[in-house]
Amino acid sequence: MAKAPVLTPRADDFPRWYQDLINKAELADNGPVRGSMVIRPYGYGLWERMQQEMDARIKETGTQNAYFPVLIPQSYLAREADHVEGFAPELAVVTHGGGKELEEPAVVRPTSEMIINEYFAKWVQSYRDLPLLINQWANVVRWELRPRLFLRTSEFLWQEGHTAHATYEEARDFASHIHREVYEDFMVNVLAMDVVPGRKTVKERFAGAINTLTLEGMMGDGKALQMATSHELGQNFAKAFNTRYLSREGRQELVWQTSWGSTTRMIGALVMMHGDDNGLRVPPNLAQIQVVVLAIKGDEPVLAKVREIGDRLKAAGVRVRVDDRTDIPFGRRAVDWELKGVPVRIEVGPRDLENGTAMLARRIPGGKEPVAVDALVGLLPAVLEEDQALLLKQSRERRVSRTSEVSTIEEAVEAAGAGGWARIPWATLGEEGEARLAEHAVTVRCLVAEDGSVPETEDAPGNVAVVARAY
Repeated sequence: MAKAPVLTPRADDFPRWYQDLINKAELADNGPVRGSMVIRPYGYGLWERMQQEMDARIKETGTQNAYFPVLIPQSYLAREADHVEGFAPELAVVTHGGGKELEEPAVVRPTSEMIINEYFAKWVQSYRDLPLLINQWANVVRWELRPRLFLRTSEFLWQEGHTAHATYEEARDFASHIHREVYEDFMVNVLAMDVVPGRKTVKERFAGAINTLTLEGMMGDGKALQMATSHELGQNFAKAFNTRYLSREGRQELVWQTSWGSTTRMIGALVMMHGDDNGLRVPPNLAQIQVVVLAIKGDEPVLAKVREIGDRLKAAGVRVRVDDRTDIPFGRRAVDWELKGVPVRIEVGPRDLENGTAMLARRIPGGKEPVAVDALVGLLPAVLEEDQALLLKQSRERRVSRTSEVSTIEEAVEAAGAGGWARIPWATLGEEGEARLAEHAVTVRCLVAEDGSVPETEDAPGNVAVVARAY
């Protein structure tokens, strides 16, 4: 009788495979309140590595971290009409505290434009205070009707950047810099994810923004996922909060602003873009454990050797874990590390000890081969680099092979329904066509220029719409 697979095969039921992997790789559990999430240590370790890499890139722009309250007076949201209308269905509102009804209800932050702008208006007095560049790592609450772990939960973790500038051009260029040099660089070079940078349509842009820049990734089932966004807010919030500065010429001027964010949905993207039927595959540049050294048996010489290998790799700068839990069967431990997607396993048993070798198992391309123990330190950096590049190559090949060039709305719907993306001239589609796509659960993920760059305007000649079904 055939042995049942550890995970539901992706080809049989992709959503079930996703839930199986989240559970069995010990990434997260559902929380006690519908739509909430408990992130388990291994999953949180991935988020910590994402934070470290992103935070370094954010700080290179001159942005500083701060923290703002999770509770926001409800009246703040009424100050920018488009913003409050966009978030109204998702709000969680606190009406009682300390056993009494509050004089004014407080909203659990869905995003922090409102409360941050209240303080920007206090902190900005003259051109010398600009640009003001703030980021916060926090949680937000958006009441989700159809929750799915990491992808859509009522509470999630993120970073949100908020900036104020003296001119439109400075704000525009900063939003673009975050989009490409922070987000795209991180996703390509750390997450090994092929992404399409583009501009959102008016219908899809952030509530209260004058422009939204996005990065869209194709998941393993061909659906799209919005990975991160960077927004030009224009002067909409500056007008609402009267955020002005004294210019060099002595005039009172409104600031120009940006906001930008990325969330724990990137962990969901990691699963869906790189995972396979055996579990997660974590890019080496991201992995909190790049190499796990396993003792096959509990012989003291074997245990001593795996610890020695671990120490040597750690000294060489490899993020390593020694697994000497020989009271747990070796096969079970190997499957567990494979599920968790650790890029490299080094397995050592009594026979390996006699030969001066270890078995090198590579999670990303697959396969095993014996390697001299003394060669491991010199070999592993190249192995990890190759595997990082392979994941990016595979994600790019998937997107290219499953993206169709089409000329009609019907063809675009057919391509999306078949598990792919479509590219259609925006002049052909337009807002009317966008509405027709929505009737088939297909959305315009972004607009790109003919050469693949980000267009300066929604109606620039030659704009192409990238359309797909999406998470």
